[in-house]
Amino acid sequence: MLKYRLIFGPLMIAFAFGAFWADSALDHSTLRGMLSDLFMGRSYAPSGMVLAAVVLFLLIPLASRELAGFLRADGVMCHTWVVTIAAIAACLAVYATPQAMKASTGATIIASVLIAAFVGTLLWHVRNAEPKGAIAAGGATMFAVVLLGLMPGFYLAMRRWHSPWTVLAILLICKSCDIGAYFTGRAIGKRKLIPWLSPGKTWEGLIGGIVLSMLVAMFFAWLSQHTRLAFVHRGPEPTLEYSYSIGWAAVTGIVLAIV
Repeated sequence: MLKYRLIFGPLMIAFAFGAFWADSALDHSTLRGMLSDLFMGRSYAPSGMVLAAVVLFLLIPLASRELAGFLRADGVMCHTWVVTIAAIAACLAVYATPQAMKASTGATIIASVLIAAFVGTLLWHVRNAEPKGAIAAGGATMFAVVLLGLMPGFYLAMRRWHSPWTVLAILLICKSCDIGAYFTGRAIGKRKLIPWLSPGKTWEGLIGGIVLSMLVAMFFAWLSQHTRLAFVHRGPEPTLEYSYSIGWAAVTGIVLAIV
């Protein structure tokens, strides 16, 4: 297991850095001609286009297929393509809602997408005049919408207001808890954390994960003060840059690890 983690982990990190680098490069690219016309005459692309493409067309379809398989194994009549479309629609609603739109209108759009996903699932399920399992199928779609649509959508929403490196830092802070917990637990873990849920996890591993997340958060805060790990928003407003407090970053790292 450790061998596969050591192989797969660096490959995933390399892919993530490549996607975030491409997304950052797009922020500094100027659109001309047909490309500018495609984005309603703007000279710059909306923030997060590369990350949105990766999430919408790669991560969500793969995750939807896996989740649908789990649900079918539990006896829930779940259709992979229905789950995939619903999750993509919810994620896109969070990411693509115009920034200038009133909050109430944005909330209405997202709520409408959720209702459409639920009703659409019910209609598809009973297309053969068999209502049995329709509510379970609708509930499975709503679960997928929240887990695979709205939650990744928050990362894309953050990307609209922050640089890709800020979003990547949040992802790595969260993932650091897994890494720290795994290696600390293997080294000194003795007291079981939640045996009925995950027998391998220990209190020592949890503490190790929290500490590593805290240190990684502090490291990124330090980078923000000494590099251009900055907030980027290209448009009529001036470009803004944030540097993050190391003390508050420590608190954030602890909170994200526990969550």
